[in-house]
Amino acid sequence: MDLRLPGWRALLRRPRRLLAAGPAVVVLAGAGTWTVGSAVASDDTPPVRRTDRVMALGDGVRIDTSYFTSGAAGRRPAVLIGHGFGGSKDDVRRQAEDLARDGYAVLTWSARGFGRSTGKIGLNDPRGEVADVSKLIDWLAKQPQVELDKPGDPRVGVTGASYGGAIALLAAGHDSRVDAIAPAITYWNLADALFPNGVFKKLWAGIFVNTGGGCDRFEPALCRMYERVAESGTPYPEASELLRERSPSAVADRIKVPTLLVQGQSDSLFPLDQADQAAKAIRANGAPVDVDWIAGGHDGGDLETGRVQGRAQAWFDRYLKDDKGTDTGPAFRVTRTLGTGSGDGEPRLSGVTADRYPGLESDPRAIPLTGREQRFDNPAGASPPAVSALPGLGSAAGLSRLSSLGIGVSLDFPGQFAAFESAPFRDDVQITGSPTVTVHVKSTSDDAVLFAKVYDVGPGRTQPVLPSQSVTPVRVEGAKAGRDVRITLPAIDHEVDDGHRLRLVLSSTDLGYASPTAPATYTVSLKGDLAIPTALAGTATDGPLPAWVFWMPLAGAGIALALLLTSRRRTATPAPDPALADVPLEITGLTKRYAKSSDRYAVRDLSFRVEKGQVLGLLGPNGAGKTTTLRMLMGLITPDGGDIRVFGHAIRPGAPVLSRVGAFVEGAGFLPHLSGRENLELYWRATGRPPEDAHLDEALQIAGLGDALARTVRTYSQGMRQRLAIAQAMLGLPDLLILDEPTNGLDPPQIREMREVMIRYAAAGRTVIVSSHLLAEVEQTCTHLVVMDHGRLVQAGPVAEIVGSGDTLLVGTAEPVEDAVVEKVAALPGVASAVRTDDGLLVRLGADGTTRRLIAELVRLEVPVESIGPHRRLEDAFLTLIGAEA
Repeated sequence: MDLRLPGWRALLRRPRRLLAAGPAVVVLAGAGTWTVGSAVASDDTPPVRRTDRVMALGDGVRIDTSYFTSGAAGRRPAVLIGHGFGGSKDDVRRQAEDLARDGYAVLTWSARGFGRSTGKIGLNDPRGEVADVSKLIDWLAKQPQVELDKPGDPRVGVTGASYGGAIALLAAGHDSRVDAIAPAITYWNLADALFPNGVFKKLWAGIFVNTGGGCDRFEPALCRMYERVAESGTPYPEASELLRERSPSAVADRIKVPTLLVQGQSDSLFPLDQADQAAKAIRANGAPVDVDWIAGGHDGGDLETGRVQGRAQAWFDRYLKDDKGTDTGPAFRVTRTLGTGSGDGEPRLSGVTADRYPGLESDPRAIPLTGREQRFDNPAGASPPAVSALPGLGSAAGLSRLSSLGIGVSLDFPGQFAAFESAPFRDDVQITGSPTVTVHVKSTSDDAVLFAKVYDVGPGRTQPVLPSQSVTPVRVEGAKAGRDVRITLPAIDHEVDDGHRLRLVLSSTDLGYASPTAPATYTVSLKGDLAIPTALAGTATDGPLPAWVFWMPLAGAGIALALLLTSRRRTATPAPDPALADVPLEITGLTKRYAKSSDRYAVRDLSFRVEKGQVLGLLGPNGAGKTTTLRMLMGLITPDGGDIRVFGHAIRPGAPVLSRVGAFVEGAGFLPHLSGRENLELYWRATGRPPEDAHLDEALQIAGLGDALARTVRTYSQGMRQRLAIAQAMLGLPDLLILDEPTNGLDPPQIREMREVMIRYAAAGRTVIVSSHLLAEVEQTCTHLVVMDHGRLVQAGPVAEIVGSGDTLLVGTAEPVEDAVVEKVAALPGVASAVRTDDGLLVRLGADGTTRRLIAELVRLEVPVESIGPHRRLEDAFLTLIGAEA
């Protein structure tokens, strides 16, 4: 399992390659097409040989495979690697090469219905994909490089993430020849994952089906099941059974091999309880089991690829190579966020370990809650829905990871939820596992569907935080008569600080799920305390390697939700400054300290001003404070000092003037099965503003998307997605547009198109602020610059002024200059050097040199001068400025 970039992150592409693909197959030794290649290797590592073959199955299915071995002599254990749902064997090529260099024979394949393989997607059907894996093992047993336990029985391990993790578990349950497995971010019971507590997880299911290529790419029984559940919004018994029989839980008593379970804390698709169920069942069979909760998951975040790949390899070294001296790591490890690191506010990750896996309800602590009996509505059409997680959105760091930074993006609508709250905590408390609570539910309808979640509420008016953006749906049957319901809330690892409270919220709707569309009134009261598990309550210690969440993947939809959230907070806002009514942005003395630090600053005493019509480039190395500044500018975090004024209005969370600000901060998320236009319309409806205020056509004309708007987003190139994201930020034609790395991942023609989009937008008298590392592009696009380093302002002003302040001049000449003349120019007083170029002379002035004196001397030497001007790229100026401040 390659948990190294790009291998494992590829499992979460498009829009997060939902479940990492399962099986494929081999059969007749004489059938298939072979191609051979060699992987590149350095001088001190053995070369890897790759053999590709399309293998024919007895049922007419053809499977595309790759077999990797190194040149080392002798037999070695084998590893099978499943790929990501919606992907192909190519996604795991790098990890296969790495394992081959480490002394394994590795087989990868494109699962049925993916890549070059044929057949229908069966969701790991025991008669299809799982049987395919057994045939792959049959083939491995015949290879001369593979170690055998006995004839026909190779020494073999299976790994993969998500869908591929499930095939690893299923293979171990169905084929006794599997010797060890290392599944990651996967499911134990697919029915429980997609129909938790009898509630349909509609958004993830829809993303899943569309990522597979549409309903007709699946086996007919699966397609019929999905269409029926999607139409009714309610799972039925046969649907649950269909998914259950294709789940590892169906063969729980037969999985008896050493198992490394890696599960994601940022995962609304396959939460931590899926790994918990697997760990308990496999350990009950007598097999060794280690559990690792990583920071990332299907909702984004840091996948800790290097560390986890190291654990997986050590696991196979111990149980496949029988290396008893190998350290396989702790029985349980959980990644925690230790504030921010030395970069631009990125989370710093570390781990806490234990010599046993504690489960999800270990060491419970009773937390009394207060609150009267409460009545709230289930609105007609279940709309507007509350928001917990945003499936399919986010990139390197998903929205669910923002909770670790104290940033909340969840939304509950007044009148549609009940809330019960604890007293302030008197000490820091670490929750590790699933909180539980019992409530009494009564409804005016026969059935009720509730969505339970626990918020961390800070003192004052700080925005409540939903740990890992996790929610538990609960279907209550017979609710008209009233029922006591014990609710197991999502498993989390979260520290509640001294002075904070816990708030239990029971909502009638949630964006990610299907809930009753008929209006009803629910009545809820408490029947006991909230029990929180407190295993591993110690403080995290520094790990050997810090992990980073790169930037902040606030998609346009996420920003809109944050603005909606913060709009509910009432804070004392300074009066507008009439003198700045026409000034898009003025920042004065802006300061932000790192979390829990009194003397370390992310931004310190920053001041600058932006005028109408400018395209301002915000520049600085990593750690300069750019993203922290943008977060404060958008009202997402509160400064420790200073003032931000947008058109004269002070920026506070929820400030009305933020409606005049549009933002795109590296990576918007779109629903892939909808067209570009449908995505934009859906986003605008989520803002709650009138349709006519969107100015959709004007934004689209500026973005230049053309006919692509009618196509589904999954067909878009990266450049088209970026332009759609900027069109989303431009909806409503905001007077101030903020773009963070808008050209990230684009090729040169796409970058040029993006440059024209920004210039066209500012040409209408609006203002654009762009943060980018592409200095040459900034130089062509921006009219003004702000250069930051170590949180401070280094220089601000027009691009021409900053670039033109260098000491190197380009002298254009009417004809080439002879060598003798070049030598004379170089010897002039005040000239440090002179070099002939195709256009004339490149002259660097000395400490006492001036342009006026140089021109006089050139005329005296009869140099045919046509032009003279500064010759310094923005890159040179930038490096000079940063170097001067280092």
